[in-house]
Amino acid sequence: MKRERTIFAPDPAPLGVGILVMAETNALSLAAAVDPMRAANRRAGRALFTWRFFSAGDAAVPTTAGFDVAATPLDDRAEMDVLMIVAGFRLIEQARPALLSRLRRLAPRLRAMVGIDGGSWFLALAGLLDGHAATVHWEDLESFAGRFPRVDVRRDRYVVSGKMVTTGGAAPCLDMMLDLIRARHGAELALRVAGAFLYEPVHGPAVPQQAVPAARLARADPALGAAIAIMEGAVEEPPPVAAIARQIGLSQRRLEMLFADHLGTSPARFYRDLRLDEARRMITDTRMPLQEVALRCGFSGQAAFARAFRARFGTTASTLRRHR
Repeated sequence: MKRERTIFAPDPAPLGVGILVMAETNALSLAAAVDPMRAANRRAGRALFTWRFFSAGDAAVPTTAGFDVAATPLDDRAEMDVLMIVAGFRLIEQARPALLSRLRRLAPRLRAMVGIDGGSWFLALAGLLDGHAATVHWEDLESFAGRFPRVDVRRDRYVVSGKMVTTGGAAPCLDMMLDLIRARHGAELALRVAGAFLYEPVHGPAVPQQAVPAARLARADPALGAAIAIMEGAVEEPPPVAAIARQIGLSQRRLEMLFADHLGTSPARFYRDLRLDEARRMITDTRMPLQEVALRCGFSGQAAFARAFRARFGTTASTLRRHR
């Protein structure tokens, strides 16, 4: 059997990339996919990458930043080596049967398919991630894993699994693109592209995604980074601050001082706000009942959740749900 060539291997030939932009895509995720290719071409002095924007239907695709991306409707005749799907919101609504069928028809003749941010949902809904390892933006990891039991869902920043590549969001996408440039055209060019953005990659692909970008905090004080990681991993059943402090080998007083010095708040308030932010995301992005949202975010009672939510956001959870 002929072994398929991976795109993550030395290859001087230009790589043709189609970019399927879904409505309400995060503009930063789109830029993280496109701009490294532009910068690589500029610094190499030749076309290492070519790209073309496609849409699922309309000729112009609105982004969350308020501008439209001019695009050509995707059809079965589109010429490309790789298809990248960049998506942000209203994922299930946009995953129409005709589009999923088209993705299945395109897959056999492509060298790779890439799901960026919410783009992984479209690959999974088309059945193209079955049997593969994959990731998605950290906000969707739990629901994604529940929806697709045949996918090996990982919390990694990005995952390369054969022809299928998935990333967790904008920054992981940039890391993946720099890795692609490095693999195809060498470390020097990848470093020069990263330098053009004043970007210093600090994460490997398998580093877990975090709700709070704690890498810099961890470098300043590893114990602070460890405490935040524990909090992120226990939103549904939050342990007491004292237990978190013991787990990382500190006194509760020392942990409180670290949070005050670096974040200007207490660990208890930080943890509560982290859980409320996740509750707000569930309310706006899902149809989960409010009582279940409260439980999944570590609130044992609806009344306590309602008070905390209103105090943080100045509105009630039910009002936010009605006006989402």
